[in-house]
Amino acid sequence: MSESISDLDMELASGIAAFESKQFSRAAGLLSPLAEAGHPEAQYRVAIMAQNGLGMHPNALLAYKYMKAAAKAGLAVAQHGLGFMYMEGECTEKDATKAVEWLTKAAEQGLAGSQTMLAIMYEEGRGVAKDLEEARKWYRLAGFDER
Repeated sequence: MSESISDLDMELASGIAAFESKQFSRAAGLLSPLAEAGHPEAQYRVAIMAQNGLGMHPNALLAYKYMKAAAKAGLAVAQHGLGFMYMEGECTEKDATKAVEWLTKAAEQGLAGSQTMLAIMYEEGRGVAKDLEEARKWYRLAGFDER
């Protein structure tokens, strides 16, 4: 069994390396089977490639499917990505309330970008009731000085 885990880890590492070095066709070939098998790190990267047409034809449905699966698995960057999809209406319908829900999950894991986006949403009252104190809290957590 440890040999198959080792093979899986090697395939994932190779796929991530291809993704990071912008060899998207190779990354798609390596990561797609892993994404289909339910690996969140692979799902996140395949979602990014499908969303942006990197190494594959753009596919909004596939991008949303895998971003949501990785987000539900607890991957913070995927939670941020899903929140952004809802916020902008990319690959899914625009839904500020769902954007706040997913950005909060990522922000609670310490992602400064999610914390900043949440602060702005609370400041503007997008998807949540306008709450300047809550906005200040998220700005502080994101590393901003008092606003």
